[in-house]
Parts: sequence; structure tokens; C-alpha cells
Amino acid sequence: MIGKTVIRIRFRKRKYHNSCEYSGELRDIRDCENETYDCKKEKGIIVESMEEKVYTTPYGKIYYWTAYSGKEKQWLIFLPGLTADHRLFEKQTEALRKDYNCMVWDAPAHGKSRPFALCFTMEDMADYLKQILEREGIFSPVLVGQSLGGYISQVYMQRYPKSVSGFVSIDSCPLKRKYYTGAELLMLKHTKWMYRSIPWKMLLKFGTEGTSETKYGRKLMVRMMLSYGKKEYCDLADHGFRIFAQAVEKKLPYEIPCPYLVLCGEKDAAGSAKRYNRNWKRREHCMLVWIPEAGHNSCCDAPDFVNRHIKRFADSLKKDRSYCERREQVTDRI
Repeated sequence: MIGKTVIRIRFRKRKYHNSCEYSGELRDIRDCENETYDCKKEKGIIVESMEEKVYTTPYGKIYYWTAYSGKEKQWLIFLPGLTADHRLFEKQTEALRKDYNCMVWDAPAHGKSRPFALCFTMEDMADYLKQILEREGIFSPVLVGQSLGGYISQVYMQRYPKSVSGFVSIDSCPLKRKYYTGAELLMLKHTKWMYRSIPWKMLLKFGTEGTSETKYGRKLMVRMMLSYGKKEYCDLADHGFRIFAQAVEKKLPYEIPCPYLVLCGEKDAAGSAKRYNRNWKRREHCMLVWIPEAGHNSCCDAPDFVNRHIKRFADSLKKDRSYCERREQVTDRI
């Protein structure tokens, strides 16, 4: 239970001599209102095992990491969700980088890709990604997007439909307008003051309990959240929800021009993600796999399960047959 879990994060900047604790219970959360965590000093699996690179734009720098395994190997491009950074996929890159070429980024204004002006759109992020892939000589990759990363992937495929060989959606949703009500989109465009009205300690609690079901996932999420101050976190979340709603309101086809696989945690409690994914399967006849005992960050809660399905899907593309037609492998229990 989260109430029995205490997460201690040692701040690496010298001006911090204490640790910020998160126990899952408000009375046990120390006052982190003005604390920030320097993620640029963080040394994790990805930083140590992958090559760090930088792409400079007029509005800020975008950091990304690559692991090259061979010319003939398939590229997997990992795109984390809103307010998360490259560490979200550390269990995937660690397990898959020996068999595939891997790349993961910190999206604009996320993680190490800061400061970055909050003036970008979903289309801008897709264009930045395209420019980075061209710079690296990466063609026809498999896009693996969690939450916001899945939306960026769909915008990318809308703009560059012939440049992707496959797509894996993890706890994300479709971008087509027909899936959303006007009220839902209106609310998504006005979240800033709702977020700012919530105390930072409570946001930490909601942000971890609402995204992950495991000790590891919650510990990682609180560390990623603490890389922002409260104002920066609220502004980024508001911007992300707003540009998502704006992308939906454009009523573009958002057809997925390649084989794709939809993964969703059985216990995903982020918004109406499970409902959207059910409708996605019903309307588009896509392959939907429910991830047992996993929340919104299912790549952290059930990494072995997620890695196994990513691998099977990517391998099926090499054999020129769609993994999504192999229905006997699907666990569709919700």
C-alpha cells in the first residue's frame, strides 16, 4: 500500500541539505512547496547506457538519448507522457537496447529540455521529432508513445504518414474528434487555475497514486514531479492539456497508416483513458491489450509484460505480418 511506502529523494544541489519525503499520506509529506529537484544531475540507467545528444531550437534545447545496436536493427522511439521525462522508459531501453536501436527524448519543456518557451503546439513537437530523426538518419521507426507521447505520435503520423513502420500506444487515447465531447475539450483548455488551487503536497499525492500501482512507479513519478516547482508543473500540465484539446478540435483524420498496438493498464485511473481505449477498439477494430495490475504508467508498473508485447510487435513487422492479427495473444478482460 502507498501508505506504507516512504520515498526519500536527496537533492543534489548544495543549497538543499534535507530530503523531501513522500509517504502517500498528507500528514507525512514534508513541505516541498519551494523545493526543486535537479534532474540534470540525475544518473540513471538511461544516462549511463545511452549517448546523450542535444537538438537546439529557437525556443530552447531538446535533449535525447540513443543506443545503437546495428545497422539492420529496428529503431524504437520512446516518447514519454506529460510532465514525465526519459526515465519513464528506463525499464524498456534497458531491456530492449541489445536487440533494437533505441531513442528516447525529453519533450520540449520536460525534464532536461528546459528552459523551453511554452509556445509550442503538438504539430511543433512532431516537427521537432522529425528533424531529430532525420538528423540521426532514422527512417521508418516504431513509435512507442505513453499518454502525451501517443498523441505526439498520432500527430507525427498525420503529418508524415509514410515515415513510420509501426506504432505502440501505451495508456494513450485516439485523437479523432468523434471520441470527445465539447465539454471535455473545454475543460482541458482551462486547467491552470484548478491545478494551482491544489496544494503542492496534494498534487504530489494525486500525481503518484493516480498514475502508478507499484512502489517503483510511484517513486519514479514523484522524482519526476519534483524536478519542477509547483508553478512550472502547473503551467506545463495546463499547456499540455490545452494543445491536446486544440489538436483534437482541428478535426483532422488522424488515420494510423501502419500496424499499431494499443496497450492500457487495467487500473488506469487517468481521466477516462479506459473508456477511450474501449471505444478505440470498438470503432477502429484495433488490437487492445489490457495490462494486468497496471496503472496509467503501465510501462513502469509491468515492464516485463510491456516489453514482451513491444518485442513481439516489432518482430512481427520484420516478418511482414501484423502482430495485431494474432488475436489469441490478447488478454481482453475489461
